[in-house]
Amino acid sequence: MNDTGAPTSAELLLQSVTDHAIYMLDPEGFIHSWNPGAERLKRYRADEVLGQHFSMFYTEKDRAAHLPEDMLRRALSDGRAEAEGWRVRKDGSKFWANVVVEPIHDQPGQHIGFAKITRDLTSQRDADETLRRSEERFRRLVQSVRDYAIYMLDVSGKVTSWNAGAERFKGYSSEEIIGEHFSRFYPQQDREAGIPDRALATALSEGRFEAEGWRVRKDGSRFWASVVIDPVYADDGTHLGFTKITRDLTERKSQQEALEKAREQVFQSQKMEAIGQLTGGVAHDFNNILAVIMSSIRLARKRLAAGGDADQFLANALSAAERGATLTQRMLAFARKQELILEPVRLADTVRDIAEILTRTIGPRIQIETRFALNLPPVMADKTQLELAILNLVVNARDAMPAGGSIVIAGLQPKSTSDGTGFVALQVIDQGGGMDSNTRTRATEPFFTTKGVGKGTGLGLSMVKGMVEQCGGELEISSQPGSGTTVEIRLPRACNDPVEQTEQKPTAIAAAEALSILVVDDDPLILFNTVTILEEMGHHVLHTHAPSRALQLIQQEAIDLLLTDFAMPGMTGADLIQAGRQAVPNLKAIILSGYADLPPGIDLAVPRLAKPFSEEDLAEMIAQVAPKSLE
Repeated sequence: MNDTGAPTSAELLLQSVTDHAIYMLDPEGFIHSWNPGAERLKRYRADEVLGQHFSMFYTEKDRAAHLPEDMLRRALSDGRAEAEGWRVRKDGSKFWANVVVEPIHDQPGQHIGFAKITRDLTSQRDADETLRRSEERFRRLVQSVRDYAIYMLDVSGKVTSWNAGAERFKGYSSEEIIGEHFSRFYPQQDREAGIPDRALATALSEGRFEAEGWRVRKDGSRFWASVVIDPVYADDGTHLGFTKITRDLTERKSQQEALEKAREQVFQSQKMEAIGQLTGGVAHDFNNILAVIMSSIRLARKRLAAGGDADQFLANALSAAERGATLTQRMLAFARKQELILEPVRLADTVRDIAEILTRTIGPRIQIETRFALNLPPVMADKTQLELAILNLVVNARDAMPAGGSIVIAGLQPKSTSDGTGFVALQVIDQGGGMDSNTRTRATEPFFTTKGVGKGTGLGLSMVKGMVEQCGGELEISSQPGSGTTVEIRLPRACNDPVEQTEQKPTAIAAAEALSILVVDDDPLILFNTVTILEEMGHHVLHTHAPSRALQLIQQEAIDLLLTDFAMPGMTGADLIQAGRQAVPNLKAIILSGYADLPPGIDLAVPRLAKPFSEEDLAEMIAQVAPKSLE
């Protein structure tokens, strides 16, 4: 107070503070003043504490240790003393206090007491303690995990923490690895490729990096790891480093590889079983074909020897051979080795063109009825393969009705799908016994057949399905036991009409000008027939079964055209053409091959004529390749 007895401004300020206990002590530590903050914090009124020693606010344990006196000594010697600890209120409850004590001197410098400020930090300490305990629990949790390597990296990728799982996986103790760059866990080739740095860059740019790959232990052994890297940021957004979690998946990878190996073995077993089924079916079909060819030729020879007409028997042999070629086409189409030529095709015209074949194939006990919508638009398909597919479906329908019946071939107006694609449907409907759900589901599986062992290849419906899908269409089977079967193939609608085919004059077999042709084939029967066909055309023909001899003839003779088989011992047809063109750069050549496709890498820009071929096919090919020949 001033001389008038009124409180000074400083005293008024102290009296207004309520969140800090601010009071004065005399030189021995007895309380000399008391503000409202002190009363609120410690629950004592001024008249209860004035003249009392400030040690009354300390715990009994701290008083016994003389902490109050030590606080005053330090303040006097150092000019200031600060400490935190438990303090006691009037009701005996404790609070965590931050205490500052400073000495007070008068104008001459005489020590006259102490100023003491106390703050209640209980709430803050509780929060800090909760956080500390949480961090400790998390640290112990991370340290106790042994199935995962969990550790921290600084911003440059150096290891800053290390748990028990990391030590178990990688073999390093924390003393050995903290401060080292995490790239040492990567194989040498990965480090050279910069993969560790890219992993950190990806984590920063995308918020996370996750991958699997080989990692290296301390002893040099490798393990297959799943790795997750996340960036760590401070509250203000400062990048502090990365968390890295690694899991050892070596055992799982080994199990997966073993499973894949087992699957491959099962697949190989199934493939061998399928080959067995295919062999039985193909053998049956080809034996029938060979029986017709052989018996027809024998009968033709007898008829010719007796001076009779053998045309019918020769026609039967040729027809059977064409059936064999059709069967080969069916197998190639199933194997997706037959390249389709997509063009606009009218379904009604296609069925009309093969009507005679269908009638002859199904026999007199089956009737065919056609139902085609008016103005049915054309579809995009390979006409030859579509004809073969229709023939397969009709034969299946016939076999489903052993007692006879009617087969309906119908063409439906197009329907559009959700993406706007238009499909035109062709249905083949029979009145047979139908299929149960299991048979219907398996009907398009390769080699699946209900016709009995040796009575079919089981490739019919699978070939049809493959052809339709190659054209961009769909196949659907609708059937119930006792209700017949409907097979519907949906083909994409064509944008243009089919090109009208004008009648062409037959290709002349006889050449306008004879060529010097070299024929090479290791099969003597094919070689003999090919030479005979060419000689009947009027060409001069050289022939050999040995590619090495053929190369000599190319170098010695003036050869206009080389006809060569592809698969021959010692040298392929492609090798022969390449070697021949080194001697005769402008040598023209045709490959005659029974393969559907030549092996990868064979690209000589050489025309290829597939076996079997007719005289007309061969003459047309020669006319296209050799300029001296005319149609």
